[in-house]
Amino acid sequence: MSEEEEEELEKKAARMIAVTFFILGAYVLYESAKKLIVHEVPLPSLFGIAIAFVSLITMPVLFYFKYKIGKKIGSRSLVADSKQTLACMFLSAALLIGLGLNYLSGIWQADPIVGLVIVIFLFKEGYETWKEEEVCSC
Repeated sequence: MSEEEEEELEKKAARMIAVTFFILGAYVLYESAKKLIVHEVPLPSLFGIAIAFVSLITMPVLFYFKYKIGKKIGSRSLVADSKQTLACMFLSAALLIGLGLNYLSGIWQADPIVGLVIVIFLFKEGYETWKEEEVCSC
């Protein structure tokens, strides 16, 4: 594969990752707003809590290695993907915070409010990934 073909694939991958940030952000925005509007109280499940804990442990490690390798090999798409891994960790933390605050003090709104904060991160990363791809393609 030539350098030009490799660069073109890298650009496409970065753009696709940017789009997935926007899609995930829109989904989290919708779900968080819906939960606040209809007063949907989070219901804990042992399986869901276990997955969230495993995610909190594994995702930062996965983020670190993806980011480190992406920087080392100059892969914008792998660096962007590492940030989606970080977003997954944030969503798991939001879930646990929401369930914990609801269980301990009855604050059912914590989960969707933290979700709205994460939406800002998702849209910001999507925008930066999109703009970085455009800057690099000049």
